[in-house]
Amino acid sequence: MIKLAIISLVIAAVLALLGFGGAAGTFVGIAKILFFIAIALFVLFLVIGVLAGKGIKNRLD
Repeated sequence: MIKLAIISLVIAAVLALLGFGGAAGTFVGIAKILFFIAIALFVLFLVIGVLAGKGIKNRLD
């Protein structure tokens, strides 16, 4: 997901250099959305992993 956000930012930079401001702005918006989705998924999986680890540890003890 982060890879797609970085690719979108590179495309936006190229479009901005070529003078396509509207399309560049669209790609920047897409990159922002992908970045925040990736961060949200990271935090979600981090919490799930910590909770699952505690559950396994409690069953082993």
